[in-house]
Amino acid sequence: MKSPFLLLLLAVSASAQIAAPAPPTPMGFEAPAVLSAAALLGADAAGPSHRVRERVPTDGYMAHFTIDSDYGEIECIGLGQAKARIHELGAIRKLVDVSKSDLFAEGLKRSLEQPVDAVKNIVKDPVGSVAAVPKTVGHFFKKVGRSVINAASNAKERSETGEKANTGADVTRTTKGVIGFDSAKLECAKQLGVDPYTDNARLQSEIEKVSWAFFAGGLPLRVGAAVASGGASMALTATKVVGLPEDIYALTPSELALRNQQAMESMGVPEKVSRRFASNEALSITLRRSIIRSLQALGEVKNRAAVIEVASNCEERRQVELLDQALILLARHQQAGKSAYSAMEVVGRLPCAVDAAGVLQVAAPVDYLSWTPEVAEFIHRDDLVGRKPLLLLGGGASERTRAEVGALGWTVATP
Repeated sequence: MKSPFLLLLLAVSASAQIAAPAPPTPMGFEAPAVLSAAALLGADAAGPSHRVRERVPTDGYMAHFTIDSDYGEIECIGLGQAKARIHELGAIRKLVDVSKSDLFAEGLKRSLEQPVDAVKNIVKDPVGSVAAVPKTVGHFFKKVGRSVINAASNAKERSETGEKANTGADVTRTTKGVIGFDSAKLECAKQLGVDPYTDNARLQSEIEKVSWAFFAGGLPLRVGAAVASGGASMALTATKVVGLPEDIYALTPSELALRNQQAMESMGVPEKVSRRFASNEALSITLRRSIIRSLQALGEVKNRAAVIEVASNCEERRQVELLDQALILLARHQQAGKSAYSAMEVVGRLPCAVDAAGVLQVAAPVDYLSWTPEVAEFIHRDDLVGRKPLLLLGGGASERTRAEVGALGWTVATP
């Protein structure tokens, strides 16, 4: 499987629509490195419910982890995703324990015997039967505001473009949000310190199951905030562990969308682009918010709208994650006082920044950069030759790579 960084760089090269000159290779290229899970992850390489395989191959950019866990084998691309998944495994373990507790059983019993409102009267299963809500009481929620309209509109657009519609699921999510279930899920995710909009299906299922039993049973949700994961603790905030935006727990999806929209308007993003950004399913709510916050953190730099357009056209979540990580690298570099940016620049599809001295800074949120044909092709792009950029690395690089880019006048730096 190609890494998202490789896919993005290939897109960068393709977008130039010119043949890049063949780079000189008197010594040939390097084989991508094989790294150590223990060296990369420390104590988190093993925990009560998981073990990361020690040999971690790379593809020249990203490390490819395999995690053996009590909940199945998990493949991860990149150190950031591996840390997030390990963090989530601790949360799953905690939720499974909670679902076996007397308090959970009491919440489930109350949800069946004492529904908190008319909607709960139909609930026989705290998770599975929620799909029946729209069919049974959907008419109660025909005028609940913008979120339902958007769900219906998105389903209509998918139908018109030949995509498979999922109106029932869309309206189910909206209806549960209207009756307060989304707030319960947000609180559960906050207590666990995990992304409430994660694409980890098992974690989403466990959060939904536990949150529903406590919410429908009218009991206060208590799942605990300190879940051991190897040698680490979830008492560390998720914003520090896996880089989550701080306001995703405090605001509803609609409130986050409104803030994003207001921010994009201030950046001069065309309305058509902002609509694509808001509706592109490759962008989770968390990723949208993180991208906006990073661009805001960069200050009033020119051409931020171009980055939003790149994000709005991403086709896969992993591509969006790479773009998000690149922006975080740039924002941290500037906040550390190492640069002051004047403008954003998109090289092909890769977001970069121009500093006050006019130097182009290329953010590379990679785990380990090796001198491969793909890297050489990118470094020798016609539109980069002679510009002597700064390569801002998120991880490590081989001595060969450092020597090759240095010979072309590039500077290598870390945040």
